[in-house]
Amino acid sequence: MDKQSVLDELLALLEQNSVIVRTDALGGGGGGLCKIKDKTIFFVDSQSSTLENAQLCARAVAELLEIEKIYLRPQVREFIENAG
Repeated sequence: MDKQSVLDELLALLEQNSVIVRTDALGGGGGGLCKIKDKTIFFVDSQSSTLENAQLCARAVAELLEIEKIYLRPQVREFIENAG
């Protein structure tokens, strides 16, 4: 499973759990999870590499979701565990 596929699955998990996903040019190395008022937003930095975005997204998923209680593809679960 390539990094883009992992990132796509992680972003889908966030969206399924009421997280707004926005993609913006943030200068590289930016992005991540934030809360604004009552909304949780994950920013994807379009100027960062897929790997960097996937690692930030994996940390956000681990922070927000109880990954032990949901089905994840083994490659995605391993990626999340290694990103922390």
